[in-house]
Parts: sequence; C-alpha cells; structure tokens
Amino acid sequence: MAYINKDMDNWLSQVIEAPLDPDLPICDPHHHLWNGPGDRGRYLVEDYLADAGSDHRIVSTVFIECGTMYRNNGPISLRPLGETEFARDAGSRPAEGRRGPVDIAAGIVGFADLTMGYEVSSLLEKHITAGAGQLRGIRQVATWDSDPAIPSMGFSRDMIRSEKFREGFSCLKKFGLSFDAWQYYTQLLDLADLARAFPETTIIVNHVGGPLGIGRHAGKDHDVFREWKRGMGELGNCPNVMVKLGGLGMPRTGFEWHMQTRPPDSASLAKKMTPYFHFCIETFGADRCMFESNFPVDKTSFSYTILWNAFKRICAHGSPDERNALFHDTATRVYRLTQRDVS
Repeated sequence: MAYINKDMDNWLSQVIEAPLDPDLPICDPHHHLWNGPGDRGRYLVEDYLADAGSDHRIVSTVFIECGTMYRNNGPISLRPLGETEFARDAGSRPAEGRRGPVDIAAGIVGFADLTMGYEVSSLLEKHITAGAGQLRGIRQVATWDSDPAIPSMGFSRDMIRSEKFREGFSCLKKFGLSFDAWQYYTQLLDLADLARAFPETTIIVNHVGGPLGIGRHAGKDHDVFREWKRGMGELGNCPNVMVKLGGLGMPRTGFEWHMQTRPPDSASLAKKMTPYFHFCIETFGADRCMFESNFPVDKTSFSYTILWNAFKRICAHGSPDERNALFHDTATRVYRLTQRDVS
C-alpha cells in the first residue's frame, strides 16, 4: 500500500476535527520515514509534517527502523547502517509545524540482527557512529504466527528464546542501548522471560503488545483479550519494561476501520482502544507508558489529528502529571532525548 495516496487522503478528509488541548506538548516516540522502492511509496519529513505538523503540538519524535534506505553493497550485516544514516540526516534540518519547531528523529532506533550473537557488538558501535549521537536503541521484529494469513517477520516462533539472539541482546547493555520489541500477543510470555533475564536493559513494547484479530484469531476477541492481559500482566512485573500505546490501526488487529465507508472519529476510536490502554496504564503506570502514532502505517485507518484526539479522550480524567507523562515525559525520559539545535 502506498502511503502518499490521494484516495486515502480523500477518504480521511471526510472526518475533520479540531485538536483537543492543542497546546499539550507531545513527543511522538514511534513513526517511520521511507523512500521506496516497493509499494510503500515515499514518506519523508515533509510528508510526516503534513500529517503531524498542523494541529497538535508535536515537539519531538523518535524514528523507528522500517527497512528503508539500506546500503546497496558491502556485507549484508552492515547494510542497515544506511537507514541509521538516512534517519540522522532527516533529523539534521530544522522542521517547523504550525505550533512551533519539531525535533524530527531526536532519537533513532535502528536495526541490527541480534542473532549474530556476540559478533553484533562491532555492528552496534558502527550504528552509534552513524547515528551521530541520536541512536538510542535497536529493534528486531519478532512477530510470528503459525497462520500464513498473518504477517510473520521473526525468524521463528522461538527467536526471542534462542541462545544466539540472547547473546546479541546481552551486548545492548554495554552500549547503553534500549530494545524496541514488536511481537504478537501470543509471544508476550517469551518477552517477559527475556526481560527477567536482562533486568538492566530497557525494553519498550511496541503497539500495545501486538493483539491480533485476523486469521485464526478472528472472532475471538474475548479470548485474545484475556491472553493479551495475561502476557501484559507478566511484563508489568518487570520494571525494565515500558509500553507504547498505539498501533491498533494496523489491519491485522482486526478492528477493520480501514474498511469503513467513512473513517472513524476520535470518540469511536477511543471507545475501542480504551480497554487496552487503560489496562496498560493501570498495570505499568503512566511513567512507563507513552502514546505513539505508528505513522504512516496507522494512517490506513485514521488521520493523525483524529488519533491524538482519541488519545486525549482516553486519558481525559488523568491528572496533569499523568497526561504529561503519557504524551511527552515518559518518551523523552526513556529515549533520553534532549533539545537539539538543528539550525
């Protein structure tokens, strides 16, 4: 699916809302940028700003790896360095939204194959150099399901538990790097085992732990939610684990907003998302949770303004400290962001 798509923008334009609490500072800790090839099209800083820079007060962002702009030659293990360099350069220029400057890619989460074991150390050093002070962590997607109808990007069901992966994971600590974890809800107990084995490495759970609603999981909302709660509850007992609240706009979650004649408004989004997000906030606390856009991936289901309005509705009764944590402070603390001069 191309994410710069006039038909998509026309569909999204059917539902327009003014931003709620527009002066609330936001750090968006999870978005992508990319520039082909393939059917994803182009999504660069100017495209992100067109979505994010007009209504809510986005002050900083974290770029998350997405397999773009790899080097075209050299050893395969080193090719992802091209993506870190791309994100570094994207964040090196001043960016301005309607509500003020936006520090794009203030933090970068790159990709390194941790199944290289201890040998990954030299690659992590090269990533840090390529990031020029912006690299904060590594993500290696572990999503796996036995149903071929569900996209699987992990090497195997047991990747997180494998000896080689854990050897590579152990190298993150000495470089002060965190780990962004994306797996499905059926793999959360494996992730909890990893978190207990490496309590000094920060793990940031992407996309509220990966609930599914398609393929063999379709029509089993109650069972999925129950198992998801069990896994997230285990992770909640691990102080080194944080959670990103978002990612539910992906079609694999089964909410099917992308199939509606009209896109959802923020109130209907909030109603569907609240059970997941409230459980996380209650289990982890606001100081371990952060709202994420997952743009442009979630753009297939709703606009940027609508999404952040839904987030603001979900925590409307929270204290000022809780809201500040969920929208800004947790992300900037966990990713160790500081205001950069990119003039």
